[in-house]
Amino acid sequence: MSKKQPPASAGQDPRDLILRTLQLKSVMKQDVYHRTIAFFGELKEVVQEVADDLEHAMIKVDKRVSVQYRDKGEMACELKVAGDTIIFHMHTNVFRLDQSNSLWSTSYLEEDELRGYFGVINIYNFLSDSFKYNRERDLGYLVSRLFLNKEGHFFLQGKRQLGFLYNDLASNVMSKEVLKQVVYSVVMYVLDFDLLTPPYDQVNQVTVMEMNELNAGMQLSTGKRLGFRFQADVDDLS
Repeated sequence: MSKKQPPASAGQDPRDLILRTLQLKSVMKQDVYHRTIAFFGELKEVVQEVADDLEHAMIKVDKRVSVQYRDKGEMACELKVAGDTIIFHMHTNVFRLDQSNSLWSTSYLEEDELRGYFGVINIYNFLSDSFKYNRERDLGYLVSRLFLNKEGHFFLQGKRQLGFLYNDLASNVMSKEVLKQVVYSVVMYVLDFDLLTPPYDQVNQVTVMEMNELNAGMQLSTGKRLGFRFQADVDDLS
């Protein structure tokens, strides 16, 4: 039986309508938000475990290759993997899935539209040197978004393997082991996302100010793909 909220009657008491909305939607959003907070705490623990494991393994191979975890506060944490820094950031709001998304046509959301509201974890990739040398104009890229609903079901939106490995919302239930696999998938994607030399004609002119900044502190803008935007990648966004 569908749990969609029936349309309000024009003759209903506005106070009753407000209370009904608060009881249904606002309570649900609180449930999603607090579940997302708890989930983000688990995510931090898993990211730290992954970092410690990889760091201990790489020390035996090459001490120059560093893997480090850093807690960045209640809403963020950071995983440095050699030359890459992955930032996991929890948004403080709850979002309704865009109506054009194909998940709305699944029985899971048709049975209860409130399952279509999500807490969101954004996952960004930066060059580690961007932070080391304080290059504030360097570019970072959104590589994935993790959506978690009131029941602990989730899906990932992203490029390549991040877009198709975890797109079954009805079946994907978050657990620590699943979360670890998600983190591994993100790390693998980032490591395969190489820094490319920008086209010569794009960088063949430099201003005096830029050169002075470069001499002062390595300030020329750098990103893994100069001029690249995640939304414009050749792969379709799932």
